[in-house]
Amino acid sequence: MTERMNEKEQLVLDLIRKNPYVSQQELAESLGLSRPSIANMISGLIKKGKILGRAYILTESQPVICIGGANIDRKFHVKEKAQIGTSNPSYSSQNAGGVARNIAENLGRLGMEVALISTSGLDSDWSFIAESSSLYMNLETVTQFPEKSTGSYTAVLDSNGELIIALADMEVYEAITPDLLLKNDTFLSQAKCIMADLNCPKETIQFLCHFAKNHGIPIVLIPVSSPKMSHLPDNLEGVTWLITNRDESEAYFQTEIKDEEDWKSVLEKWLALGISNVVITNGKQGSMIGNKEEGIFHVPAIEISEIVDVTGAGDAFSSAVIYSWLEGKTLFEIAKAGTINASKTLQSPYTVRQDLSSTQLQKDMEELL
Repeated sequence: MTERMNEKEQLVLDLIRKNPYVSQQELAESLGLSRPSIANMISGLIKKGKILGRAYILTESQPVICIGGANIDRKFHVKEKAQIGTSNPSYSSQNAGGVARNIAENLGRLGMEVALISTSGLDSDWSFIAESSSLYMNLETVTQFPEKSTGSYTAVLDSNGELIIALADMEVYEAITPDLLLKNDTFLSQAKCIMADLNCPKETIQFLCHFAKNHGIPIVLIPVSSPKMSHLPDNLEGVTWLITNRDESEAYFQTEIKDEEDWKSVLEKWLALGISNVVITNGKQGSMIGNKEEGIFHVPAIEISEIVDVTGAGDAFSSAVIYSWLEGKTLFEIAKAGTINASKTLQSPYTVRQDLSSTQLQKDMEELL
């Protein structure tokens, strides 16, 4: 017996029945939904036995494939000055998070076709993440493991929204192996761009760099934290983008960035390793961006009177950089887009700001200028 369909699935099926060669984009426009949500509905219809295959879907665009963390972000906001060794009055909130997932949602909200490759448990945490994410990205390539727990990130924030301490349970991402990716190699080879965060094991990042190079696909690497810098491949030749922060760059080169000259010198070291484009962010000092063709630029941060929450700001920066680069913008424009999206996210209580769209980002940029 096949499962019952919901109202939206019935509408999708009716449109496919009328035109078996209808594209996902046409379905999305007809129903006023996003393309990733249509992809997820079609996947559901296949599982329910309503569609036997996907021959009707036209290959008309390439997805940005985001690989890495998709976890629950739990935030505990301390109401007064935090005190170690005792109970602190606080309030809590919960959002879908994870570097790869956050970037995928930002890109999905910006109107790009996005797919997520990740691993999770078969639990209520994953159900929460899937419900929050499915409108903005294709989740068909997320592999669930019943014996594992979905990744989680628990942050304790002070009354100013600054991070006091964070606890990360990312064990499930050890299962993002080259073998798992090889099961999706045809899908991967169609990517417009591959973005991988360093929650993935080192051998997986090395595999992806090799795969991207062989297939002529741009690859963006996003470090997650200083300790995860050890997951970077030994050979970085051919990496299209590295978007890193000061602490991560200092940890990798075992050096200290004391001034702007040091900052520029470290960026030049990254470029010398064969990476095409590099960004090093530095909190309130802004960011430095560069490549060998256009040179190196410092872009100041935007002054914010009140930070609501720092979580997700780095991912907002990275996603706007990726989006602007894919749109063919100059390095300076790319860094500006990252800066504005990060600043707007700092002023939002959400990990991914809810008003984000390509039109809104353009308006934000124009206001900045």
